[in-house]
Amino acid sequence: MRLVNHEHNAIDLRATPVHLGLGSRAKPVEGFAWDPEVLRAYSAAVVADGAEGRMVMIFDGDGPGDHWERHPAGDELVVCLSGSATVTRDVDGVLDRVLLGPGEATINPAGIWHVVDMAGPTSILTITAGVGTDHRPRTDTRPTERAGTSGLEAP
Repeated sequence: MRLVNHEHNAIDLRATPVHLGLGSRAKPVEGFAWDPEVLRAYSAAVVADGAEGRMVMIFDGDGPGDHWERHPAGDELVVCLSGSATVTRDVDGVLDRVLLGPGEATINPAGIWHVVDMAGPTSILTITAGVGTDHRPRTDTRPTERAGTSGLEAP
């Protein structure tokens, strides 16, 4: 994994996220993977950006999300590019659902547990404050406070 300073070719945001950092820098994250070692390397490479750093990535899917997550360092923007997605947030024990169609977006506030369900083939773009992201397995309709992992994780 390495941050690329000046990419001159097209970037596939499904495979190569872009890190938005301090000083209005945008750097592709070459060799990125949802692997603990790569996530640690990415976190170390962008540590100076702190809570202001953001990861931009596209996710394709079809069906319910398998985990809840929250981003304590900042808000997350979720944009539906194609298909249909429902973003469900647990706000003080009350489930809040937002249905997104192509071109529509929602903001997951910092620290709020949320899950994304895709109805049929769907693509979403996320802009995420990844520092300190928490995940919880989706075993019920709401996140539990017992089990989880921390670090930079998928939406």
